[in-house]
Amino acid sequence: MGWRQRQPDHFMTQSTALRLTGLSKRFGSVVANDDVSLTLEKGEVLALLGENGAGKTTLMNMLFGHYLPEAGTVEVADESGTLHALPLGHPQAALAAGVGMVHQHFALAENINALDNITLGSEPLHGFRRNRNSAKAKIDGIIERSGLNAPLNVPVGRLSVGERQRVEILKALYRDARILVLDEPTAVLTPQEADTLFDNIKAMTKDGLSVIFISHKLREVLAFSDRIAVLRHGKKVGEMATADADEKVIARMMVGADTPKVARTEMAPGAPVLKLSSISVEGRAKRDTLKGVNLTVNAHEILGIAGISGNGQSGLASVISGLAQPSAGTITVDDQDIPKPSPGAMVKAGIGRIPEDRHHEGIVGAMSVAENMVIERLDDPAIQSRGLLKRDAIQANAEKLAKAYDVRGPGVIAASRLLSGGNIQKLILARVFERSPRLILANQPTRGLDMGAAAEVGRRLLEARERGAGVVLISEDLDEILGLADRIVVIRDGNIVEAATHDREQIGLMMAGEPT
Repeated sequence: MGWRQRQPDHFMTQSTALRLTGLSKRFGSVVANDDVSLTLEKGEVLALLGENGAGKTTLMNMLFGHYLPEAGTVEVADESGTLHALPLGHPQAALAAGVGMVHQHFALAENINALDNITLGSEPLHGFRRNRNSAKAKIDGIIERSGLNAPLNVPVGRLSVGERQRVEILKALYRDARILVLDEPTAVLTPQEADTLFDNIKAMTKDGLSVIFISHKLREVLAFSDRIAVLRHGKKVGEMATADADEKVIARMMVGADTPKVARTEMAPGAPVLKLSSISVEGRAKRDTLKGVNLTVNAHEILGIAGISGNGQSGLASVISGLAQPSAGTITVDDQDIPKPSPGAMVKAGIGRIPEDRHHEGIVGAMSVAENMVIERLDDPAIQSRGLLKRDAIQANAEKLAKAYDVRGPGVIAASRLLSGGNIQKLILARVFERSPRLILANQPTRGLDMGAAAEVGRRLLEARERGAGVVLISEDLDEILGLADRIVVIRDGNIVEAATHDREQIGLMMAGEPT
């Protein structure tokens, strides 16, 4: 199903469903929101955009009552369309007023079924069995009107990611939400699941549901929303009708300047850098399990690993970085078998690692920025002599890399935990790329980064490819894989299948396990 730019539905005379006026919020000396005003019309889809740290989540948390603003008001319309001021800092008041919020990370109990997850917390404990039938009848009615189908009697732990997403939305609608906030709703969905979700939401807006949609995927924003509002450094810097917008205009509003496009050029692959032969890993969970995986990565090549989260990506990354021991199979780097893989052995073999969890796996937070930049080369004579660190050399190295990679913060001798997420990622990039590794494992390298920082990561990966490195790019962002990868494989249930295409629809079907 292809996306077309959404045309406004004039099913009714528009009336204001939500009005935020002059909302401000500080955290210490940091201004998260500064005098932000925003309206949402009945039946409208409003895209709320901005770079990381722009204040989007803080603004929505003030709407939902999680945060108490220092100034400003929130007004929500009742069923008759009359606006009423909402008591600030009270989530129950927001719920009672018809505000529902679906977070990017689902808040579901996996050991109970979908029906009980939807009603959990909204039904009294006494008379639970008596109320269960009426609750199911209400949910069935919502499913019929919205098209949000989900198996109600199946434990949530056995549902697909797309089905869990629908359960989260049904949970909000069951509480009679008239305003729905969706935070990165397609982050873990296949293209087909995203299409279905958007069609369901569009159907509900025709019945008067109003939606605030937070996303970094501009293609979806242009296809799905009626209007766009942009935050930058905590302020609202502009808004426009989606029909008048394009990706370039939106990007300029978000960052205050044009964002350079990262373009991959065709390049002939070189000799194999990494070979995984019949690799199996018996993980404690599905996300860590691999089943007889065969994989080859060549020099001058970016290999994209596409897949829905939790299908073996973590196990694959752990094997390549030496954190997991295969129960079967062999690992070969530059024609040399690695009989006992370990993090140290893989680093010595020429593998650089950009980990998925940059805070817990990428740095030692208590150590300085300078120390973290050399933590994988402590045997280098330029860094130590007879077991003693050369502090001046380490600091000089860090200052050079901080300048080259634009690592911003309180200084290279400060604890690395004081850096923002984007600057921690730049620190890791500096550490990895300066060693000129033969193979780079890039696991979710742009997750949580703004447009400028994400473009810089892509540029650095393409530079490494041109230099002769092989790159394994694991990402849940299919646009990122399509833009950077020379070759794409799909991982599902611990198995890997060559995609042999860059067609979005075909890859989406493979990710979902459907025939292409």
